[in-house]
Amino acid sequence: MEKRKRESTGFLIKQRAFLKLYIITNIENGRWYGLQLLDEMRKEFHPYGFEPQHSEIYRALHDLLEDGVLTRGKIKKEGSKYQEVAVYAIKDPEKAKTYKKMVKVDLDRSSQLLRKALEDNYS
Repeated sequence: MEKRKRESTGFLIKQRAFLKLYIITNIENGRWYGLQLLDEMRKEFHPYGFEPQHSEIYRALHDLLEDGVLTRGKIKKEGSKYQEVAVYAIKDPEKAKTYKKMVKVDLDRSSQLLRKALEDNYS
């Protein structure tokens, strides 16, 4: 993660950072297939009108792999002799924790900004 420090724009949290946060948490909670992550996030965010795209999920996964937060392996797909699926695991728990802390600061700031907009314009 040292090679790519994420600078805040001072506005709302970036989509990729948001997705990375959810990927890390989902993997920590035992959801470690790429498509499983995508399906879970789509289901979770559907009530809010947000449907993460396949490509964005995989870009976020690849960033986390490159940053040394995750590791990727392959296992045989259940019920299949030859088909393999990619699985992800936390490689460096300290880097994952650090990333989550960094995103928490952005989420808090974004939340305050959105609350201010609601109060100023809809009270």
